Amino acid sequence: MSYSTREEVREMLKDDALNAIIGDTFIEDADEREAKVGPIIDGAIEDADGEIDGYLAKRYTTPITPPPKIINKLSKDIAIYNLYSRIGIDESSDEKNYLNRYNAAIKFLTLVAEGKVSIGPPADDQASAAATGFTVKSNPRLFRRGQMKGM
Repeated sequence: MSYSTREEVREMLKDDALNAIIGDTFIEDADEREAKVGPIIDGAIEDADGEIDGYLAKRYTTPITPPPKIINKLSKDIAIYNLYSRIGIDESSDEKNYLNRYNAAIKFLTLVAEGKVSIGPPADDQASAAATGFTVKSNPRLFRRGQMKGM
């Protein structure tokens, strides 16, 4: 279960970046180029989803199913960043947008992990959700109402 699909991420990629992402070899045939870039996109999505789960695991059971729309967006943004970072991001060009979106995604995920932003109910079972965040341990009660009668 991925938070985004190959098709969603591919729609965000510029065609002229495909050969650079694949490697140094220029592939003129569009079908062959798509066949080679597909597994690379899948790997970028896997890495993005792993990164997302790393932030969310503190407060949510991962992977989140079904994922909220924001998680789909973050998965796509991080996957695109992963793809462009393979070839180096030129910060003086439009590619800086991918870096900015990645940084915004990480900032959002950090806020979720800190509990400052919610992406929905933590889990179906509130007790198990609470147990993953913290635990409380105490000694048995020493005094009860029944024992204190008449004192």
